Amino acid sequence: MGSCHACGQAIDTVEKIRRTDECPQCGRDVRCCRNCRHFDPGLHNQCREVVAEWVSDKERANFCDYFVPADSKGTHPRGDGKSPEELAREKFRKLFKP
Repeated sequence: MGSCHACGQAIDTVEKIRRTDECPQCGRDVRCCRNCRHFDPGLHNQCREVVAEWVSDKERANFCDYFVPADSKGTHPRGDGKSPEELAREKFRKLFKP
C-alpha cells in the first residue's frame, strides 16, 4: 500500500486490507476513503468510482466494495494527508502570489 492519510506512516501489507485494520503508528482506520486510490475531493461524491455508495465520513472504516489502496508512488491525489479545506486554502493563496 502506501501511507496513512493521517500521519504519513508507511503501511505495508501482503494480505487484503480488512475493515478493522488500523495504522500501527496513529491507530486510525486504514480501509477508509482517504486511503483509497479512487478518492478525489474534487468530485461530487468525492470518489472516481461512479457507482460507489456515498460515505459520509471519509476517514472512518467502511464496507465499500471498490476500495483499492492508494500506492505510495504519487498516484493518490491526496497522498499528502491534507484535508480538502487545507488544499482549497493553499490553492486560494497561490492565486494571489506573484
